[in-house]
Amino acid sequence: MWDSDSESTRGRDYGNGVLSSSKHGVKNNGFECKDQSWYVSTDIPSDFLVHVGGINFHLHKYPLFSRCGKMNRIVYESRETDVNKVDLDDLPGGADAFELAAKFCYGVAVDLTAANISGLRCAAEYLEMTEDLEEGNLIFKTEAFLSYVVLSSWRDSILVLKSCEHLSPWAENLQIVRRCSESIAWKACTNPRSIRWAYTGRTTSWNELKDTSPSRNQQAPPDWWFEDASILRIDHFVRVITAIKVKGMRFELIGAAIMQYGAKWLPGLTKEDGSDEGSKSRDSNSSTTSNSWKSGLHMIVVGNKEDAPNTPVIKEQRMIIESLISIIPPQKDSVSCSFLLHLLKIANMLRVAPALVTELEKRVGMQFEQAVLADILIPSYNNTENLYDVDLVHRLLEHFLVQEQTEPSSFGRQSFSDRHSYDEIQRGSISSNAKMRVAKLVDSYLTEVARDRNLSLTKFQVLSEALPESARSCDDGLYRAVDSYLKAHPTLSEHERKRLCRVMDCQKLSIDACMHAAQNERLPLRVVVQVLFSEQVKISKAVASNTVKETGESHYQPMVMSRKALLEGTPQSFQEGWTSAKKDINSLKFELESMKAKYLELQYDIENLQRQFDKTPKPKHSSAWTSGWKKLSRLTKMSTLDNQDIGAHQVQANTVEETRKAHPRRWRNSIS
Repeated sequence: MWDSDSESTRGRDYGNGVLSSSKHGVKNNGFECKDQSWYVSTDIPSDFLVHVGGINFHLHKYPLFSRCGKMNRIVYESRETDVNKVDLDDLPGGADAFELAAKFCYGVAVDLTAANISGLRCAAEYLEMTEDLEEGNLIFKTEAFLSYVVLSSWRDSILVLKSCEHLSPWAENLQIVRRCSESIAWKACTNPRSIRWAYTGRTTSWNELKDTSPSRNQQAPPDWWFEDASILRIDHFVRVITAIKVKGMRFELIGAAIMQYGAKWLPGLTKEDGSDEGSKSRDSNSSTTSNSWKSGLHMIVVGNKEDAPNTPVIKEQRMIIESLISIIPPQKDSVSCSFLLHLLKIANMLRVAPALVTELEKRVGMQFEQAVLADILIPSYNNTENLYDVDLVHRLLEHFLVQEQTEPSSFGRQSFSDRHSYDEIQRGSISSNAKMRVAKLVDSYLTEVARDRNLSLTKFQVLSEALPESARSCDDGLYRAVDSYLKAHPTLSEHERKRLCRVMDCQKLSIDACMHAAQNERLPLRVVVQVLFSEQVKISKAVASNTVKETGESHYQPMVMSRKALLEGTPQSFQEGWTSAKKDINSLKFELESMKAKYLELQYDIENLQRQFDKTPKPKHSSAWTSGWKKLSRLTKMSTLDNQDIGAHQVQANTVEETRKAHPRRWRNSIS
């Protein structure tokens, strides 16, 4: 028990955190408060007034001077002969801490708790209550309680570190923040299976954390410390994360803790509908901060000023973002790409330091293939007239390409050549897939931003051509973006439309896209011709492939297997013209079916004639008539009915026609 009734045990027992002093010169029955003033219940009138934070303490000189070195200096250094009043408005911990210190000087028992120990420790240091004045003074006892009680408890370490927010720089100078941060880091890095202390779990409110009873000793999950650490102020949270990094925690756990902290203190960073009950139970201070922060952002966007308003709330949010950027682990995938992009969006809104924004953009470039369209549609907060920040997305794409080029060289230093070759092949496959995902993302982004009438043709062209040609196996996405841009900018000249269409390769368009492009009046005529020619080349290659191979499938497959899938991912402008196109297609199919039926009928007649010819006696010398029938027979047996298509039918019909034209006289003799 913290009690100094016995001279031999004074200041040596720390059991329940109760301390008192038996050496006092004034007998009292306790303290009482009347009208913002504290009085000592004693028969001796007070002779010393201490003013702290609007509260008056009517005390006596001897109990204070015997333990407080600062009081002695104030009196002895004063020019007045009789000093009976002192102002201590700069005392750390305020009136609450001085009340406890004064009670200790009068021998009243004081309960030490995690909530008051930091303020009392700083107040004792301020009042210079050292061992030089009396053994077992307040500095010694509060320091012992911190070392032996607080730092051994997870919950108390969190509470003390939270209470240090209003004690700067005293808590820093007295190493309270450092010791609590290291204690928290050491406990957070402990194997969860071996944890036997009670932890607060999903508690997010500061008041709930203070009222949590340490009665739960169930096994802790790996992220058990996230919620507790997220109640800390950003500078203390940075100290804890830095200490945790030094102790070697896995980077993905550190990243998850950072994301949870950002979701709590940066409103709008994550979707509100996906939050759980824990994230909804924030304290009133956090709610007030959120509302003030949103008001400040509204001023930034509406006012469109050069500098963000330097309100306290905006400054705090800017400091949080800058601190989170600085402590994100350098490893890839330590935090999600969505979190980085939301952080980047808020950083641009709050005018964060350019160096940190550039660093954040590089981090996004490392994981750009994981981004989704909604995350990169970042509004333009500068003075430009564009709706979206296209330059920012272009920079992110450049960082991604630089990362893709440097990554393979950073890997592959292996001791075994076989493993080296396998890793290089695997890395190349991953890189190719990442570029393809980024290409689809950029095409979707271009389709959206193309509707902005203030978007210049140069920006659209530069962004669409930033990726290498190998990144796109199909240019349907680019065609949708080009068509959207043409629809939103109807005043483009013929030269500008041709320049715009150069970003896509007509040979990489699917059949459905080609059909739409052939009837798109917004496209230049030359582009339409190129589209039709490229599609004709594809059909010719497919026919040639089917002719050479009697069995097997065609090498030609449309880039988009389903027209429905294409239409679902296209804007409304791309769906125009499908009605008329369907009619033409149906009529073409009917004509092809009729031609096929006539061809089959002709082939049947030829086979009958061949059978009749086989039954007749064969002469010794072949005539022109029999020679013609043999050639005709070879032509009919080039392909069977099971594997022939309409392209093969046309080729065979053309072959018969060419034979008839090449030998007109011989043909006439054969049918006469």
